[in-house]
Amino acid sequence: MKSVAKLAVLLLTTTAAVPAWAQDKSAEASATEVDAIVVTGMRESLKTSVARKKNTMEIVDSITAEDIGKLPDPNVAETLTRIPGVQGYRYGGEGASPVGEGSGITIRGLTGQTASRLDGRAYFTAGGREFNIEGAIPGMIAGIDVYKNPSAEHIEGGIGGLINVRTRKPLDFGGLTISAAASMRYNDLSKTTSPEVFGLIADRWQAGDGEMGFMIAANYQESDNRSDSNPGNRGPQTRRAIRADSADFLAAGGDARYAGRTDIWHLANANYTDFPESERADLVAATGLGSHVFQEDIHRVRKGLSGAFQWKPSPDLEFYAQGNYNYYLYDQSYRFAIMGDSRTVQNLVTSDFTLDENLLNRNLNGGAVELVSGKRIDSGTFLGSRVNALLGGREERPYETWLAAVGTNWQATDKLHVHLDVSYIKADQSRLNHNVSFAPNSAADPAPSWDFARDLTTTPYSIGISGSSLTDPNNFVFDRYNTDANNVIDDNGWAGQLDLVYDVGSSFLTAIKAGGRFAVQTSRFFDYRDGGRSLGGVPLTDAQDLTELSPTNWLDGKAGYSGGYIVFDPDAHFGDNVRNRFPDAGIPAADSMPENLLARRYSREKSYAGYVVGEFAYDDFIKGNFGARIVKTDLFARAMVDSNGTAPGGAIVPNTDSASYTDVLPSFNITGYLTPDTLLRFGYAKGITRPSLGDLNPAITFDPARGGASAGNPDLKPLKADSFDVSLEHYFSPLSYVSAGIFYKKINGFPFGRQACATIPLAPVPTETECDDPAQYTLTIRDNAEKGNARGIELAGQTFFDFLPGAFKNFGVAGSFTYLKTKNPVPMSGETVDTPMPFQSKINWSASGMYEDDFMSARVVYTYRSDFVLFGIDSWPIWGRYVKGYGILDAAVNFNLPHNFTLSFTASNITNQGPNRYVGEPGAFATDFQNQHYVNGRVFGAGIRYKFGG
Repeated sequence: MKSVAKLAVLLLTTTAAVPAWAQDKSAEASATEVDAIVVTGMRESLKTSVARKKNTMEIVDSITAEDIGKLPDPNVAETLTRIPGVQGYRYGGEGASPVGEGSGITIRGLTGQTASRLDGRAYFTAGGREFNIEGAIPGMIAGIDVYKNPSAEHIEGGIGGLINVRTRKPLDFGGLTISAAASMRYNDLSKTTSPEVFGLIADRWQAGDGEMGFMIAANYQESDNRSDSNPGNRGPQTRRAIRADSADFLAAGGDARYAGRTDIWHLANANYTDFPESERADLVAATGLGSHVFQEDIHRVRKGLSGAFQWKPSPDLEFYAQGNYNYYLYDQSYRFAIMGDSRTVQNLVTSDFTLDENLLNRNLNGGAVELVSGKRIDSGTFLGSRVNALLGGREERPYETWLAAVGTNWQATDKLHVHLDVSYIKADQSRLNHNVSFAPNSAADPAPSWDFARDLTTTPYSIGISGSSLTDPNNFVFDRYNTDANNVIDDNGWAGQLDLVYDVGSSFLTAIKAGGRFAVQTSRFFDYRDGGRSLGGVPLTDAQDLTELSPTNWLDGKAGYSGGYIVFDPDAHFGDNVRNRFPDAGIPAADSMPENLLARRYSREKSYAGYVVGEFAYDDFIKGNFGARIVKTDLFARAMVDSNGTAPGGAIVPNTDSASYTDVLPSFNITGYLTPDTLLRFGYAKGITRPSLGDLNPAITFDPARGGASAGNPDLKPLKADSFDVSLEHYFSPLSYVSAGIFYKKINGFPFGRQACATIPLAPVPTETECDDPAQYTLTIRDNAEKGNARGIELAGQTFFDFLPGAFKNFGVAGSFTYLKTKNPVPMSGETVDTPMPFQSKINWSASGMYEDDFMSARVVYTYRSDFVLFGIDSWPIWGRYVKGYGILDAAVNFNLPHNFTLSFTASNITNQGPNRYVGEPGAFATDFQNQHYVNGRVFGAGIRYKFGG
């Protein structure tokens, strides 16, 4: 007991230096996160994961290959959401970012602050620093480790955390191993079935006094999902509802055909400042109206190839070579009906709703909070409305990432281990998004016209469409061809790393780790966007083979109107088909699109890093490590700028810049054993996230007529965080434990837009300027200044009921809970407003029920996350968007068949929930105005696996 008392005193003394936890926004509290549960359930896998968790010196959560293979996840992004503190987003029926970039994964609330590693090596998708992990296939990997507070020996780069994907190695297998799998997935909304196949061969053999091993694995997966939604209006949309029998109906712009009627209203624009506050209670907010009909088919293809060779000429020496290829195609076909509501409404129904200056603009102008409007529109039929456009398009975005590495592991002496690794990565991405829109045929007789019956009291909002047929090609003409995106990103990098581990063997200092790393990453961006071209109003009947009808089960039939409108066939966007069919439109050939030179950019980043870490232990009650990593970063960036402010026609010249900075990143971890199975941990680390490549781009744009300018900033410094963790863990058995912890991240250097008067080289003297010097521009540039934080609590636990009799002992449960708050400073109207980070839920929890015996294993997982801001807050909350809290229920069951076969069945999103968007932001500014309701459908899968050897 004396040792336990001394241990407690030592740990309390250590943590006493950490500032106290506080709720005040200015407090610099320290905290620590719980070392979280691995939400798996298969006994052997859990034993391995729990042992790793218990014995590690860092805060790390792992999911093993067997767990991953028995989860109902089509990609690794969904698998990661099984880990506490990790929040994900499902877009188009799968774990993915809603903007098509990044991983869609948030660790501890810090969006875009995750470092991606493949077997410990830096790994990225073209155009960014993160790997687009939605493109990774679970079957290709051996395991996933999530480090929430990485120590100094890890490659720097993510203040939120580090995701390390471990691949398979041939000497990990016992001998000749053959594994194969095939499966199909069915989406009940799109009514489509998609295949997946996987194969692996590995073997090891004697080679002289040593051994060799070789492994190759390949995976091919398709998935087809649907995403139906109904985006509507945001903003105050204040109106004055004037009934047709009112004296000022016609003067306000009402339709004379309805004058005198008592069931017709005209919605006139109304600026609330034009009315005394006593009259604003009668103003109406039309927020949420005008919802459109969006239907998207999302086809994804994932291909993976992994190979590895190992040669151990002796037990003390190993040489290896690895290769990994990942291909991910995001292919979206979309069909949009863009609606335009009239201002003439029949049977208008309103209800009380308070829209005040807090919800309008945060009352940033100060003074009393005034009323803006006192009512909202609930329902009505909008007479004589328009279908502004019927649009059919396609976006194709293929990603390719190659990584090759060679290296050696050498036990040079009994005490010294040497690891040398050299790697090369190549990453490409292209994006083409183009569409054709139809417009109403004004020459038709009669001219097309529609009435929209809207009901905003239902979920989703209901719409009834009557009038001209939306399926009749005579009612529409070919209007425009648009290229919304057409770009190419070409990135590459290589790195060399040396790691040394020296076994000191003393009673306190047990080992010293040291090493160095040199890396280069280059990125090239090219843009070929052509904009829009008129198609001349050609009747659809002249090229009806280019059209199709949209699906007729829009929003699963829950919104009244169910689809079936005529659109341009997205599959007709292949090659030069549109150009050839409309030769007078002037569309450039696909293989000779002119480059937008002003968008071209190039960057080269070199980093030099070295680290030293000491590991220590004391009296079998304490273990830990301490050390530091020093990193020097050199950046060279080049953009193209217009030399005289006129475009086109001005000379386009390169603008180059460079920057250099050095960071010192200390870390410290200590674990105390209050008993052999009760652990108290403390951890500290300093981390960085380098700025995005786009923010570092030295492009300059300016407007001489108005005197405004904007520029990227190559001198932008990394975002820095001091991270603190404290956790308490108790292990009941090799399978069961509970843990509780707190964490705190003190973040410095949030980028913000700063304005200043500046002279811009190559730019002409502005015609007008707000600066005192008539030759200067008002320049907006990103800079580091603001401070923020992330803090929270994590709880976790898991157990199997081994103490129960009979079949009950085969059941188990697991659960986790995270409470999280972030402070993200955002400049607004001359003030700084503390906001939550985008995609960060305050509450996130999961619960799993599990069963395993010799014949079968099964798991049901429910994952919930509370409301969260979408892309960022708006200075006017009524223009903002947030996603209302929702939960996802998934399940999987596996049957062990004779002769090493396994039969699997999976179900994803069983309750058919979606990330529905609402107007406002979580908390005081949340509203129940729907902005966009989603239906993605349920996905059911069946597959069979075979394994020989291992």
